Amino acid sequence: MEEIKWNDQFNLGVEIIDRAHQKLFSIVNKLVALSEDPVKQPYACREGIKYFKGYTLKHFAEEEEYMRKIAYRKYEKHKQIHDHMRDIVIPDLERELDEENYSEKSVQHFMGVCIGWLNVHIMVEDRAIVNKGSAKWVHNTPGEEVASLAKAIIQAMNKLFHINAEVVSSHYSGKNFYPGMKICYRLSYRSKKDSLQIFFVYEDRQILRGLSKILGRPLEKVDRTALYAIKVICEKFVDDIKTHFPVTDGYSLEKSEVISFAQFRRTFDMEYPVYSFLFGLENQGKFVFCVRL
Repeated sequence: MEEIKWNDQFNLGVEIIDRAHQKLFSIVNKLVALSEDPVKQPYACREGIKYFKGYTLKHFAEEEEYMRKIAYRKYEKHKQIHDHMRDIVIPDLERELDEENYSEKSVQHFMGVCIGWLNVHIMVEDRAIVNKGSAKWVHNTPGEEVASLAKAIIQAMNKLFHINAEVVSSHYSGKNFYPGMKICYRLSYRSKKDSLQIFFVYEDRQILRGLSKILGRPLEKVDRTALYAIKVICEKFVDDIKTHFPVTDGYSLEKSEVISFAQFRRTFDMEYPVYSFLFGLENQGKFVFCVRL
């Protein structure tokens, strides 16, 4: 893994925040170097990641204090993003590190997620604090709605795929969560006045394992039959969650299609979806569910 370079475009012009961001980049680069040293790797990475986490939480507190000081109008939404990184994303990564005894793969996964998150968060949400850009989290969705939808999705995953899921983040921002092949579905709905799109993103291994369980025989590749089967399951998925959360009340399905991950990523270009979840699936990777109004 290559080290990440500090770029002046990351500067906000707020000393305490810029200094913290530079420090976080420095810590990550040291972790990159340690992860490539087979002698120092296990213990050094364990201690280095603890330090990275501690410094990150300290930075969140300082940044939140600054936002309150200047009466930043999107403070609550920004704090929610911090809270999810602190309370859900980092603990999920820590569990993986412990389960794999700080293997090179798990350390690289931890750093990859953190590097991606730092870049996106600084360039989008943090720059918005000082009017150097616009925040992409523009929807103030009530917490109970988010929790209700997450619960419905978890129940549907268990019912349709026989897989236990847990929320990794309810503020997923389109980052690449798995280096392999990803299967993306877009379901487009329309009412008399409005339209909405629902996105599903699966890892190829989930498709194969899920359908193998359903069919009672192993599948070795994601072929057209598998894609069509998942298309039908996605549509059924939405029908199931409507009983818990009326996300598509008054809408009818207009189109269902497979899209590329690059096409999916473009849905995050202007603003983030009103609901954007990343789920962990009991040793079967990650799964994404997003709703754009």
